[in-house]
Amino acid sequence: METVNALELRQSLGKVLDRLERDGAPIVVCRRRTPAAALVSLKDYRERFVDREADQRRRDIVARMKQLKFEPPPAGTTLDMLRDLRS
Repeated sequence: METVNALELRQSLGKVLDRLERDGAPIVVCRRRTPAAALVSLKDYRERFVDREADQRRRDIVARMKQLKFEPPPAGTTLDMLRDLRS
């Protein structure tokens, strides 16, 4: 995993981003020789966070839909049901 210090990141952000796009490997940002953050490619971010969250939301929605029960309308015509709703 590549590392870059905060000063180098500030001075040459464009170059660091080019390396990130080219290699795709995360880049650790160090501050005072201590790892402080990590830069990941947009592709990795989407795969690890955005797509995963959306996938979980889809699973939750499907699970809720499966719990719903269809109840047939009560006996009578649709016209009777509309009249009941209006009154």
